[in-house]
Amino acid sequence: MTVVLALVLALLIGVVAGLRALTPPAVVAWGGALGWIDLDGTWAQFLTNPITLAVLTVLLVVELVTDQLPSTPPRTVTVQFAARLFTGAFAGAVLVTGALAAVKTGTIISGIGAGVIGAVLGTMGGYRARKALVERNGGKDLPVALVEDVLAVLGGFVVVFLASL
Repeated sequence: MTVVLALVLALLIGVVAGLRALTPPAVVAWGGALGWIDLDGTWAQFLTNPITLAVLTVLLVVELVTDQLPSTPPRTVTVQFAARLFTGAFAGAVLVTGALAAVKTGTIISGIGAGVIGAVLGTMGGYRARKALVERNGGKDLPVALVEDVLAVLGGFVVVFLASL
């Protein structure tokens, strides 16, 4: 895989972070556990540990449930936005590390940058898209949120799988 393609995938996993903050860490962990990305012997190898994998999976499911609650703040508030930037950066770095055989520090930093940019795009774009779709749907948020959940989880797995090609 080329560095450019790995960085595009890091950007896309960042977009997923903008939709659902905890999905990218879970899907890159699963990608490592399934052998889609090679994390063995890297700084990110801990993600393939069954305990880490279980914790990240539970956190992903909890996020999917809590997103449906009316008390959940919008993704654009400072804490939510910062979490998306962090997880996008983290997952971007992991994805670049696992997708490229010879990873250099500069490439990991570029993966972090791509993940952050993707997270900004996903957060702002996802917020605006969801708001517009809810308005068109007569104010019904649940169907839109559920579709967004599916897009985030499936999209995250597709991005990580593409890193294996």
